Amino acid sequence: MRPTTRLKTFLGTALLVSASAAHATDLVVSAAASLTNAFKDLSQSFEQQNPGVKVITNFGASDILMQQIVRGAPADVFASADQTAMDKAVAEKAVDGATRKNFAANQIVLIVPYDSKLQPATLADLTRPDYRRVALGNPASVPFGRYTKTALEQAGLWAQVSAKSVMAENVRTSLDYVARGEVDAGFVFATDAAVMPDKVKVAVRIPSDAPATYPIALTAGSQHKELAARFVSHVLSPAGQAVLARYGFLKP
Repeated sequence: MRPTTRLKTFLGTALLVSASAAHATDLVVSAAASLTNAFKDLSQSFEQQNPGVKVITNFGASDILMQQIVRGAPADVFASADQTAMDKAVAEKAVDGATRKNFAANQIVLIVPYDSKLQPATLADLTRPDYRRVALGNPASVPFGRYTKTALEQAGLWAQVSAKSVMAENVRTSLDYVARGEVDAGFVFATDAAVMPDKVKVAVRIPSDAPATYPIALTAGSQHKELAARFVSHVLSPAGQAVLARYGFLKP
């Protein structure tokens, strides 16, 4: 092989090695759907601070993500929208309970399409006949559904409102149902309502003695525990908390 050919081969191989090293480590973060916008920003800033790391985000209903991790789906960090899903993950030994920390809080709100003529003033208004379809989350599988059921039960309205329910697989699905006018009203987290201010509006803020708190933990099967711990620290840092606050999340 001529020297110039050998040089070209060497340089080509070096470039391939360099390109592969640039994305040598994938960190998989499974997070509740309501965290989508905030965690995309947090992932980007984490990558900037950690060259050679690519954060792969997986968003969905917390219970579904937990089940995926239990069944062996790759994940390094799990961020849940409520304590129940994280409790299940700990019980199934899918996460390292010693690394569990609360990092944010949220509030359930009742929203309606932006141009809706129906404007509920209280939860009791949902029992009126002109409210025919209400987007809810399944309490058995999604955190915002559990929070909503608790609020409606405390108001003595669960049976009446759930009879009109259109079940959403996660909170962003509920938001979409309302934004597209497919339902008369729906329940979401306050942070989700803020994502589409031109398509939905908040009608009722649901009071709660205990705010919806979000826990985060390293998964038991993580192959990058040190890096995963750094990501959790990033979320909990003043800069990370500022990102969450910008998207409407409260202090835990």
